[in-house]
Amino acid sequence: MSERSFSEWLRSRCEPDWTAVVTHPFAMAITTGTVAGDDMRRYLEQDFQFVDSFTALLGAAVASADTFEARVPYGKFLGQTATTEEKTYFHRALAELGGRTDAPPEPVTAAFKELMDEVRTSQDYLLIAAVLCVAEWCYLGWASRAGESPPESFVHREWIELHEGAQFRAWVAFLCGELDRLGADLGEERRQEVLGVFRRAVELERAFFDMAQGGRAG
Repeated sequence: MSERSFSEWLRSRCEPDWTAVVTHPFAMAITTGTVAGDDMRRYLEQDFQFVDSFTALLGAAVASADTFEARVPYGKFLGQTATTEEKTYFHRALAELGGRTDAPPEPVTAAFKELMDEVRTSQDYLLIAAVLCVAEWCYLGWASRAGESPPESFVHREWIELHEGAQFRAWVAFLCGELDRLGADLGEERRQEVLGVFRRAVELERAFFDMAQGGRAG
């Protein structure tokens, strides 16, 4: 591996999918508030299906992290964001859009939940951190491209705010830092194992946005 950090190495090995995610037309339409109401409703209905698996994955990170210092940020994010701000946003936004919290999952949604559940049950901290890092880092990637004038609708504006700003940037930096710390001295076989999980998560993020835009990806 080169002198690049492990997280940056993982990200670079996932091109062109990574760039396709953070510049996806659907994500860019969120930043400008131009996503049609029905499309945003469907997208959020599907994204809400991740809340339970994502919360459980954060809990697994708390349990499997190798240091107390690592457990604390996961616990803080779990308590302050995943179970309060984000869940509250979903209920308000879906009520505004006429959506539902029990929508049947699309194939790509089910596949992503399966990946989250797989790494959670493995109790392999490095793989758990890899999936969490993809989920948060790529969302920061597109949300950080929003212009200075936020969309008027809270549905778009608050979704951007949940994935941007100093607090969220620090959270993503922590996740990348954990990958860098744990990945610095890995052997080639283990690096490839982590890359496989990281890449699969990136591919699913791209497929999820493709689904939201109207296609079907499974």
